[in-house]
Amino acid sequence: MKKLVIAAMVAAFVMSSSMVMAATVDCKVESVDGDKVVMTCKDADKLKAGDKAKVKASSKKAYEGC
Repeated sequence: MKKLVIAAMVAAFVMSSSMVMAATVDCKVESVDGDKVVMTCKDADKLKAGDKAKVKASSKKAYEGC
């Protein structure tokens, strides 16, 4: 019984971790028009129309020194 429970837990972990995989694509913003953004991406063939995407803007920090 204990081996069956462990096997079920391992199977559930493997299935859930394989479904979370997401493509990582580097993009450059070309234009912004209201709520529409046009981007040029490397490896864009990983994406298709209708895919949800999470975009993180890179922050450029100003370094000041003496």
